[in-house]
Amino acid sequence: MRILIVQSNYDLGQVWVRHVERLGACVRHVQTGQAALALLEVEQFDAIVLDLVLSEGSALTVADFAQFNQPTANVVFVTDTTFFSDGSIFTLCANARAFVETATPPDDLAAIVHHYAQAASRAHAALYSQGPGSQG
Repeated sequence: MRILIVQSNYDLGQVWVRHVERLGACVRHVQTGQAALALLEVEQFDAIVLDLVLSEGSALTVADFAQFNQPTANVVFVTDTTFFSDGSIFTLCANARAFVETATPPDDLAAIVHHYAQAASRAHAALYSQGPGSQG
């Protein structure tokens, strides 16, 4: 499983990296929306942990770009604000699978991400296992 963490706070992002890696995933951490977009152009991810409020760039742009370029990648949004606390993020972002507080215990966040990464990994494998001319 391949996970992208987009978190402007380097130390917090690294805590999340360590917890997700313990579950056997390959994890990349970037701090800006621009860095996330650059990685999404060249690498495939099964899940993206995306801070809703980045210090540089737009989380919604990252989620939209991922939806277009990597439709099987699931997004877990994290935030320490009340933006979208009404659940409207799920209407705005078709690839949103969870919306949790930044203060969620790292083990819990890792379990959520692992769950959605496994689902995306299976979907990605099924999508690309059908070779040219196969019935599907």
